[in-house]
Amino acid sequence: MKRKLHAPTIKAAPAGVVQRLRRRLPVLRRLWAQRSFRIGFAIAVVLALAAVFAPALALADPTQMHIRFRFRHPSAAFPLGTDAFGRDVYSRLLYGTRLSLWIGLSVTLISGVAGTAIGVVAGYFRALDQALMRTMDGLMAFPAILLAIGVSAALGPHLASVIIALAVAYVPRTARIVRASTLSIREMEFVQAAQVTGAGSTRIVLRHVLPNCMGPLLVQLTFTFAYAILAEATLSFLGVGGAAPTPSWATSSLKGVTSRWMPGGSCCFLGWSSASRRWR
Repeated sequence: MKRKLHAPTIKAAPAGVVQRLRRRLPVLRRLWAQRSFRIGFAIAVVLALAAVFAPALALADPTQMHIRFRFRHPSAAFPLGTDAFGRDVYSRLLYGTRLSLWIGLSVTLISGVAGTAIGVVAGYFRALDQALMRTMDGLMAFPAILLAIGVSAALGPHLASVIIALAVAYVPRTARIVRASTLSIREMEFVQAAQVTGAGSTRIVLRHVLPNCMGPLLVQLTFTFAYAILAEATLSFLGVGGAAPTPSWATSSLKGVTSRWMPGGSCCFLGWSSASRRWR
């Protein structure tokens, strides 16, 4: 008896998913049409690839010292020269990309999650608003870099202490932005309609409040990512960041100050940056 063969059935995507994709495609097209977005996206991709393939792209061990090769000019063996200890600057920059991006992503993730939770709770549950936001105001009374220096010095010069210190410094800023968005969203008609239908507070926050806070939150997190990398460089420069042998952009910049050819290269880079801004 022959068995009938049935063709495999392909399930269609839900209508809601298709509608969301159609709404987002025009936004992506508008973003991609901007030259600054394409340039920024290309730079981000290059940095991410450099961090992932650093072992394959590096020409030498970033921590290995060769005293007889110290302060070498750029050459085929050392594309960006060497530092005061004879270490290859090019290899240290590649491995430093890993550390700097990891710190930026970690600080952004921690401050985003903690700040969003505090901001939503303070904005939606008004009974907790005063206690939470006065605590955030107390943290914001200190400059972010000074607060990070104090926390990092108390915890010790470790990578985890740098991440915790920077996250503590940037959580209040994220919390205030999310709280401001929550205060305006909770008074809108669709939230009041959900309350009338008997929806719980958790459902309203997750389904209605948080999705509408994503716009300001994403903008703040992009700034937090950049500020975290700069602040990590400052902490490492002051000696309260990562350990000295660990390659990072901050230590590479610090060692490059004493290099004989680095000032000229910095001037050329600044000139190219200024010219590129005028061409936009």
